[in-house]
Amino acid sequence: MYDTSYLQWPFFEEHHAHLAQALDDWATNHVPQHHEADVDAACRALVRSLGQGGWLRHAVGGMAYGGAQDSMDTRSICLIRETLGRHSGLADFAFAMQGLGSGAISLAGSPAQKEAYLPRVARGDAIAAFALSEPEAGSDVAAMQCAARVEGDHAVLQGCKTWISNGGIADFYVVFARTGEAPGARGISAFIVDADTPGFSVSERIHVMAPHPLGTLRFDNCRIPLSQRIGAAGEGFKVAMRTLDVFRTSVAAAALGFARRALAEGLHRATQRKMFNQTLADFQLTQAKLAQMATTIDSSALLVYRAAWQRDQGRPVTKEAAMAKMVSTEGAQHVIDAAVQLWGGMGVVSEVPVERLYREIRALRIYEGATEVQQLIIARELLRDTGYSSLHKPT
Repeated sequence: MYDTSYLQWPFFEEHHAHLAQALDDWATNHVPQHHEADVDAACRALVRSLGQGGWLRHAVGGMAYGGAQDSMDTRSICLIRETLGRHSGLADFAFAMQGLGSGAISLAGSPAQKEAYLPRVARGDAIAAFALSEPEAGSDVAAMQCAARVEGDHAVLQGCKTWISNGGIADFYVVFARTGEAPGARGISAFIVDADTPGFSVSERIHVMAPHPLGTLRFDNCRIPLSQRIGAAGEGFKVAMRTLDVFRTSVAAAALGFARRALAEGLHRATQRKMFNQTLADFQLTQAKLAQMATTIDSSALLVYRAAWQRDQGRPVTKEAAMAKMVSTEGAQHVIDAAVQLWGGMGVVSEVPVERLYREIRALRIYEGATEVQQLIIARELLRDTGYSSLHKPT
């Protein structure tokens, strides 16, 4: 059993509690605890299942395009990711990438683009991907080298992207490329590239410690109509940051789900494991560990749902999302490590839940902005509020 009293916090409306409970019930019956060895097939199956269950409707914006609401509700997205994260890291990944991969279209796409892509994403009929990172441009987006030149009514993409989730299984990619309207981040545009476009290829599949589809993309004179550009030329960086403001908070929510599962597993082990004529839970050291785990989880949850609520109110959320992402992912790492310790030798046996969580949490401290990047964002926002102006202005 999980403590769901937090759903009564003032951040939520009544429908949020119903959503979380309904998804928990559904996931219990539809999300496998152990996925097949073919991770591509497992992800495709999860996307179809999430679409058929109606959950992917929350990953896209606009009821006219298959969305659950006219705009994306960050609290709903976070509750879904937290709940799926408790059940399966791969199920959380499948949901999240449908939202992140199509988020730029939901936020800034034309009506024609929304009609062409979002209903298929919501049904689970098309798999989406978000292609921002490059070999020399991960956290430093302004260093992007992948370029797009305009030739008549087409854009021609040249370059590569890497660390792209769903790389190799996506039906379309939202790709960010340098178009040169201004230096640095102000000269980037966003494009939709279908997977069957000539000149596009997946040149490498990347295998990581918590398996999910990941790859390197190459664009070799890849021609796409300018009608596939999202928003105006040079606005791609803004589109990317708006998308990340939604889904960075949801990364924190996924970490929160992992941490809640780890605490549940730790409590189970502590109350069942016999040791020295008592149970593990009888030791004060164990009780102290459990107390710290629970407190870390609640402090993370407060930051996560403050940021989600704030975005849903239309308020600036860059600093708050960064705080939530940093504290929740770092905190979950500590909670999961403590759960592994409580499980002892069994905690490092392959595919035991706490071992799986230990592998799954590590990447969350890096992707969508590593912890160190979140610290820079928070400090930058604090300094900006004081009116401080640095002599060195980033591009």
